[in-house]
Amino acid sequence: MILSCSSIHKTFGSDTILENVSFHIEEHEKAAIVGINGAGKSTLLKIIIGELPADGGEVVISKGKTIGYLAQHQDLESSRTIYQEVLEIKRPIIQMEERIRQLELSMKDAQGDQLEAMLSEYSRLNHQFELENGYAYKSEVIGVLKGLGFTEDEFHKKVTTLSGGQKTRVSLGRLLLSNPDIILLDEPTNHLDMESIAWLENYLLNYNGSVIIVAHDRYFLNRVVKKVIELDRGHAQVYVGNYDAYSQKRAMLRQAQMKAYLNQQQEIKHQQEVITKLKSFNREKSIKRAESREKMLAKIQVLDKPTEVNDAMSITLEPRIESGNDVLTIRNLGKSFGALSLFQHVDMDIKRGERVAVIGNNGTGKSTLLKIIMDMLPADTGEIRPGSKVHVGYYDQEQQVLHMEKTVFDEIQDEYPDMDNTRVRNVLAAFLFTGDDVFKRISDLSGGERGRVSLAKLMLSEANFLILDEPTNHLDITSKEILEDAINHYTGTVLYVSHDRYFINKTATRILELTGQTFINYLGNYDYYLEKKDELTRVYTGQEAVSGMGTKTAGPLAGLTASSSAFQVASDGTGAAAAGGAGAGSLDTTGKLDWKAQKEEQARLRKRQNDLKKTEDSIHKLETRSAEIDELLTQEEVYTNVARLMELNREKEGIDQQLEELYVIWEELAEEE
Repeated sequence: MILSCSSIHKTFGSDTILENVSFHIEEHEKAAIVGINGAGKSTLLKIIIGELPADGGEVVISKGKTIGYLAQHQDLESSRTIYQEVLEIKRPIIQMEERIRQLELSMKDAQGDQLEAMLSEYSRLNHQFELENGYAYKSEVIGVLKGLGFTEDEFHKKVTTLSGGQKTRVSLGRLLLSNPDIILLDEPTNHLDMESIAWLENYLLNYNGSVIIVAHDRYFLNRVVKKVIELDRGHAQVYVGNYDAYSQKRAMLRQAQMKAYLNQQQEIKHQQEVITKLKSFNREKSIKRAESREKMLAKIQVLDKPTEVNDAMSITLEPRIESGNDVLTIRNLGKSFGALSLFQHVDMDIKRGERVAVIGNNGTGKSTLLKIIMDMLPADTGEIRPGSKVHVGYYDQEQQVLHMEKTVFDEIQDEYPDMDNTRVRNVLAAFLFTGDDVFKRISDLSGGERGRVSLAKLMLSEANFLILDEPTNHLDITSKEILEDAINHYTGTVLYVSHDRYFINKTATRILELTGQTFINYLGNYDYYLEKKDELTRVYTGQEAVSGMGTKTAGPLAGLTASSSAFQVASDGTGAAAAGGAGAGSLDTTGKLDWKAQKEEQARLRKRQNDLKKTEDSIHKLETRSAEIDELLTQEEVYTNVARLMELNREKEGIDQQLEELYVIWEELAEEE
């Protein structure tokens, strides 16, 4: 155990944020802290790091262990460049290298004892330099900066000129390179694009220390963590497994808690009815029996009603009228800003009932596409034709559709003047605006609160075509799940931009990836996109998909994208031009994938993974027993009993032989490609 929190208690004024929170973290363990906004997640991290005092309880960190912390917001002030700022974390290694160079020069003129002392120090420093990866520290810094989305052109930017998000990435780079035993991360993915998040996932998965993460990115949590600590109404509940395992176990636990609560309520009601009936008899014995039951009832520890997912927000999206089958038609669309070309020759068709996710790196033009469709920006070339009876509802991540000077109440009532005050208040209450909250000005709201106002307007619009720009930004996990459910039950059409891979996986029926100035069309959700990304990016854009380290390799069809429109990846694994695409149909059958061979390869890989898992389980079981025998052999009652001693030695020899065979099998399986 490397860290333990015992009975942590924290209040702010009359509000109890944390109450009797206890959990522990093992060495090398990756854990998440989850809960709704305001549950106390960031507060708990600050208590662990010592930035905030707890009102009760204690935090214990193993002796000699180091801890690092990334807060949500960074106020990094430095006159250095990005590269210099991150390189500074390697100052001890840089100083060691400088001393080694000094010794090399000084030893040329030294003699006798002085030379011997210098040689001794030189040997010691070289050994330490090698142990601390001194020969590769510059490459390590560059790799982390590129992984976090900085290009080499940006390395020389001054930190003082950076945005808040860029400063957070610089701080994250410094933290990762400082290599503490325990890393605390508060929303580390907020300012990263998909490639950088994938890089960070791989970095943390291979990180040798322990990691505690507060994040709303469920796909990220799913990949990285093996323990989830949920904060709910001040209390902590620990779940073993990734986010999906936690979600399933939580649902089962909530169901069991609700059943226990309802059963207890039913029993209390029954006892109260019996007590009332006994008292109504107005007999001494009956009254005594009633009083006895009352005493028993008073001793019952009444269960709290479990919180339900749907207690947070209530979203129902339903179109007023049905659109035609052709919802949106785009032909030859192009957009540039000066010398920067975002996309060219884009043809696209969106049909009724589709839920289309647009993904891609930051700055590629995803939000620009939506703004062109909404006529908020002009296109350079091409045309956009909405279909018959299409009524659009728009959600803007920058909340430009809201009026900053209005109150929350007026924002809704002015948009829908036929609604009376009671209905406006009821709608706002469904989005957690109650009491005087409805009279707050939009300009005074947080990003999450503004997002909820926009969602309320979207729900009331009764649109049959929703265009959403980062709809899950600022929403907590519970609210995201409610929005997912609303979109999945929506009978209209949805086009949205999102970085939230879990949200995409749950809601998208089709994915458009903006890469190489064109759109590649995947007929499936995010898992399907991941399965096909490498091979289809290579085939259709002439590039390898960007790896976790951010490198690209030219493919066999390099240059194809410059004159091509949106390519479509069909669910059968073959490539075809998107509907209406110009110049995209010239690929011959050599571009098609051998689906049968691919399925056989997938089956082989699954079998290999299963065999590996079984072998690893067997090894673990035998190693555990071997350790138990070693412990037994140190006990006097065992090593003085010749028969028992021989029996255990024979068992250990057998285990050792089995382990040797299993190690060989494991190595063979691990080396298979």
